Parts: sequence; structure tokens; C-alpha cells
Amino acid sequence: MENIIIIGSGPSGYTAALYTARANMNPLLFEGEFSKEILPGGQLMTTTEVENYPGFPEGVTGPEMMDLFKKQALRFGTRILAETITEVDFSKRPFTVKAKDKSWQAKAVIIATGATARYLGLESEEKFMNRGVSACATCDGALPRFRNKPLVVVGGGDTAMEEALFLTTYASRVHVVHRRDKFRASKIMGDRVIANPKITVEWFSVVDEVLGEDKAGVTGVRIKDVRTNETRDIECTGYFSAIGHKPNTDLFKGILDMDETGYLITKPGSTYTNIEGVFAAGDVQDKIYRQAITAAGSGCMAALDATRWLETQEH
Repeated sequence: MENIIIIGSGPSGYTAALYTARANMNPLLFEGEFSKEILPGGQLMTTTEVENYPGFPEGVTGPEMMDLFKKQALRFGTRILAETITEVDFSKRPFTVKAKDKSWQAKAVIIATGATARYLGLESEEKFMNRGVSACATCDGALPRFRNKPLVVVGGGDTAMEEALFLTTYASRVHVVHRRDKFRASKIMGDRVIANPKITVEWFSVVDEVLGEDKAGVTGVRIKDVRTNETRDIECTGYFSAIGHKPNTDLFKGILDMDETGYLITKPGSTYTNIEGVFAAGDVQDKIYRQAITAAGSGCMAALDATRWLETQEH
């Protein structure tokens, strides 16, 4: 019987592990088996440079940072298994989690399975990942390769508008590629993008291919007019996918409360889910900020919530 099981790693999972380990809770963390769908360490494992996390004045790569997080959690006694949880039973306590033919029981569970950025599915997106292809302007927009260079943002919702406006601080020009003649975004955000002199909107257009070279990374984007099928190339050094994120919550459907997109719903000002003793931290329950530091912060919150809850149960 475990005190606390943490499902997922990344900044939220490792921080939850660090705090619960230091509280002598002897946590067991499942970071998942490496696959195309699961990346132990979370989205930062695909980030080449992190410059906006306090304490790293010279910057750090995402994998290096996650290795440090993991080592710190291990130092205080966290046990980490590279198993992917495939089934959970939260209908009674103790809770049960399963991976293949093995199962574990726990008094409390912290869910930190994160979210996955959506891409169009082009092979060229994957080829140039971290070499000009990104899904987070806030994380990557200020990097040297993007400064004073033309950039492309794909999408038509509020996220795409925010990303495009943010990138105008650094880029020489931002091209927003959208398949229709009006945005899905709120009118105020769409109007700001249209009015910005550094933004060109490519209406009725879809991305056909991300162009680049092995050494240079992204050098351009080929777009196609959906009315005529004509293609043309836009020169750029960065391609930002802003078509949303998918929270990794399929495992909890019908069990935990979610919003229409699949993000876990937590009680305001806490990490409590609708099931007492089950907590959620990081991008799995955060569709607004989605930063390493906010994920780590909510991992700390989940650890404190879970520890205090367990203490009340024992009393």
C-alpha cells in the first residue's frame, strides 16, 4: 500500500514528488514508458532552450532541466517506475492503478499527465521540431534564431492571436495562416491581429509543407490557397503551431470531471478533483498558462493538498 502515487512526470510530477518525499510520504511516481505518445519528463523534453525559468540565468535545455528535477526528487527518496498506467479504479479507497498485468494501491493519487500540443501531422513538422518548429511562442519566441526574422503562426483561435501578437515583439514580420476568411478568435483579439502593422494574415490558406535544411532548420513554409490549390512559399525561420493542446486524460474519462476539451476540473484555489483523495497538477488541468513554472507551482500545491488531506484522514 502506497501513501501517494503520482501518475506522470514533467515539472508538475517531479515537483509533487519532491515535496511529498520531503514530507516523508515515500511517493511512487510513474513516468511512463517512452513512446511516440508518452515522453517521460513531459513537453520540456522536446524544448532545446529554456530561458524563462528562474534560477538559470544562462538558460538550460529542457531535457537537462528535467534531469535535474528528477535527480532532486530521487535524492529525497522518490521511487520512479518507467511504467505506463493503463487503468485506474477510483471508485473506492484505497485507489488502484494498473500497468499491464501489475497493480498498485494508494491512499492518495496525484495526476500530472500533462497535455500534448496539436500539430497538423506533417512529416516536416516532426523533422524540424526544435529547429524552428514550436508550439509555444511564450517559451521559444525570444530565442536568437527567431529575433528580427519573419515567422509563421498557424491557427485562427484566441491562442493563435495571442501567439502572433506576442511574437511581434521579436519578429520582423509574423504571417498568420488561416483556412477561412475570418478568425474563430474573439472579435477583440482578431481585430488586434488585423490592425497590427507587423502581422500579415494569409486568409483561405493552409500549410502544405514546412521547408528547411538539415543544418539551418526551418527556412520557410509552403502554403496552399484552399480555393485555387495554388501554392507559394513564405520565407521564415520559425513555424508556430497554435491549433490547441490535447490534455492527456483519456485514462480518466467517465471517472473525473473534465471540461469540453478534456482538461481536468479542479476546485478553485486547490488541486482537488471531484474525487476526494485524487489531485491534479500541471498542464492536465491548466489550459491558460501552460508554463514550466506554473506546472511546477501546481505540483507543489498538489503535494501540499495531498499531504494535508492524508493527515486529516489519519486523525
